[in-house]
Amino acid sequence: MSGTRVQTHRLKGRTAIITGASRGIGLAIAQRLVAEGAKVCITARKAGPLQEAAGMFPAGSVIAIAGAADDPGHRREVLDAVARELGRMDVLVNNAGINPVYGTLMELDLSAARKITEVNLFGTLAWVQDAYHHAELDFARRGGSVINLSSVTGQTPSPGIGFYGVSKAAIGHLTRTLAVEMGPGIRVNSVAPAVVKTRFAKALYEGKETQVASQYPLGRLGTPEDIAAAVAFLASDDAAWITGQVLNLDGGLLSAGGIA
Repeated sequence: MSGTRVQTHRLKGRTAIITGASRGIGLAIAQRLVAEGAKVCITARKAGPLQEAAGMFPAGSVIAIAGAADDPGHRREVLDAVARELGRMDVLVNNAGINPVYGTLMELDLSAARKITEVNLFGTLAWVQDAYHHAELDFARRGGSVINLSSVTGQTPSPGIGFYGVSKAAIGHLTRTLAVEMGPGIRVNSVAPAVVKTRFAKALYEGKETQVASQYPLGRLGTPEDIAAAVAFLASDDAAWITGQVLNLDGGLLSAGGIA
């Protein structure tokens, strides 16, 4: 968070759930929300890295629960724990996502495509449904903000990661549909990053970062902190009249006609 200007009280008293938050973008989002006053529940598939991540936070600001984002039992465990230990939920950040394949759609193993859809699309919808219907959290009445992680690959074809892009295109339309259904009490928005310097995206820039970054009008790739700042804005009252939007976080890439 060094070098990042943070409004430390913008999210004071709020509680957030961030999926896929043991590293990369999810961890940076959790750190930013805590820096702005929120308490967070972070989730991820592997317990070890998740506990390491939890150790980076100030005491009392975070709880961590390991499990698969597309597992109904894990979702119930998380929501019950948030209700019990944090008392409320104001923000849901659906960051968990996978892309286990690289290649053309003609060579795509359909079982892998189903798994991508299960986690990236159905998992996102399931978290929203489960949070909305959780009696103790009362999210439906209390209201709040949902932020879904999409990608610029959902707006322009990207070689090698075509079906990942298909799943992220669906996230954009899911976001707009949920915003219509869940207003006025719950705002639903999405952020769509281009290439961000994380382990998840290494195959897209490793060994060729200068070449890849040359496509971007701002002359660099994204950082997890870039994404976290936008999510914190959408979670806050500064975005009180914003819903149903997909915010491109791409350093100008799409405007310049580039692809991720």
